[in-house]
Amino acid sequence: MKNILLACLLFVSFQLSAQVLPLRQQATVIDEVLSDRLNNLLPSLMEKNGIDMWVLITREYNEDPIVKTMLPATWLSARRRTILVFYYNPQTKEYQKLAVARYSVGESIKAAWDMKAHPDQWDALNAIVTKLQPKKIAVNTSVHFGHADGLDHTEYETFKQKLPAPYASKIVSSEPLAIAWLETRTEKEMQFYPQLIKMSKDIIAEGFSSKVITPGITTTEDLVWWYRQEIIKRGFTTWFHPSVEIQRNDSVAFDHLTAFTSKGYNSKDVIVQGDLLHVDFGITYLRLNTDIQEHAYVLKPNETSAPLYLQKALETGNRLQDILTDQFKVNKTGNQILSDALAQAKKENINATIYTHPIGFHGHAAGPAIGMWDMQSGVPGTGDVPMHYKTAYSIELNAAVEIKEWKKTIRIMLEQDGYFDQSGFRYINGRQTKLHLVGN
Repeated sequence: MKNILLACLLFVSFQLSAQVLPLRQQATVIDEVLSDRLNNLLPSLMEKNGIDMWVLITREYNEDPIVKTMLPATWLSARRRTILVFYYNPQTKEYQKLAVARYSVGESIKAAWDMKAHPDQWDALNAIVTKLQPKKIAVNTSVHFGHADGLDHTEYETFKQKLPAPYASKIVSSEPLAIAWLETRTEKEMQFYPQLIKMSKDIIAEGFSSKVITPGITTTEDLVWWYRQEIIKRGFTTWFHPSVEIQRNDSVAFDHLTAFTSKGYNSKDVIVQGDLLHVDFGITYLRLNTDIQEHAYVLKPNETSAPLYLQKALETGNRLQDILTDQFKVNKTGNQILSDALAQAKKENINATIYTHPIGFHGHAAGPAIGMWDMQSGVPGTGDVPMHYKTAYSIELNAAVEIKEWKKTIRIMLEQDGYFDQSGFRYINGRQTKLHLVGN
């Protein structure tokens, strides 16, 4: 019945242009997806990563990033101290989801604290550990991934102190399991992820139009705040402030440091005819995120299309996207993908900078980092993580293209969200292959 309800809700939602589900129905979808992840995905990930017990400990208003992905839709934060215990025995296939808390955590994680038998919460946790006798006790500590480092110092030290001596040596980092939980996209999520991206692109397209932009009057800051307001107006939230940048026929050279700071992005430059515009934009909806960068051209009088040299520049950016995604292979690390893609781009005389990242529960999500704009030789730690199937990425990069007509080099900065599984890589909802036109 729940699956039928979910399908109906999604169908109704995404047939309505520029509308989102009412909050109550959003909660139904979120909880249905969460139940599927906890009951079907997590035990398989625990077995694959050799973890038989995962203990997550967090406190109200200081939530572990992973615990937040496991809370029901009606829980906006943890309650007091919330302890979750997941146990999976690969031999017997026994799987338990326990909350060492005063309340059950949604329908999937039942309360397992007998306060009469164990008035102290730590004693209740220890009773579960002692009963189940895990070989490993994974906790959320990580050197390289903030997402997987959510167990704060006080709780970690208390846990070690309270844990019975025979089990203290069994504590390990949950990092591989934590990354797998965060990066893996389920079939249910991939049913509606394309619509999130479509709705993101619809907002970008409207902003890059004469409805919003009046050349000679509208500033980049005006457009940035229009995007920010439109996100709220349509019922979404965002995980970062949008940014808009101009490249034009002048003497100003592109600079990475300036471009990746608010100084370059959120200036009050007036948009004029002949400008090449760039936006970096994303929304958060149903606990998933989008991250998209596209370009627009502001038509001059008597123009009906962008100049051919700008269209060709965009094609170069698209070719660089293909070079990168052609390197996607299971178990290949982010640093290996980066190195091979840059080598191929060099062979094709493309001046490339690649800074692609996973996306999902977080905008800059857990998983293999494929370069950073200031780390083109590889990213220590996060770049050494291998790529897995059923994972999503923001294909973020830029190609430097010489524009003779402007006597300068411009950057085609693109970012599109894609998905990788056994059938290969695909864009979740297409990619930009033509410039938006303002004034047509």
